[in-house]
Amino acid sequence: MMATKVLVLCCVLAGVLAGEKYTSKYDNIDLDELMQNERLFNAHVNCLLDMGKCTPEAKELKDHLQDALETGCSKCTEAQEKGAAKMINHLVNEKKEIWEKLCAKYDPTGKWRKHYEERAKKEGIKL
Repeated sequence: MMATKVLVLCCVLAGVLAGEKYTSKYDNIDLDELMQNERLFNAHVNCLLDMGKCTPEAKELKDHLQDALETGCSKCTEAQEKGAAKMINHLVNEKKEIWEKLCAKYDPTGKWRKHYEERAKKEGIKL
């Protein structure tokens, strides 16, 4: 599930640390619009995969993705956690190839995926 949280954070666009939490600056991004707009969605994915330029919000996510994965998203806001679950569900069910690429980059050994598998299952996500 951590890999899931990390990917979701990608689309939730977690931010820079602000005290003990990531910035909430990008918490109001419309994830439905992001998921429906292929150009925008692919731009964010390409940023995360080092295959393209990054928007400010995608760069924030990229900068903190590994930390979020390794800390169980402990610095995420509630909106970021909810958005991460929504985005992970979308990736796993609709964009499996992209999900696998993100996992390969941010969790190459599968450590985090295995660690969070049960948590994902509770949220209805099959990794």
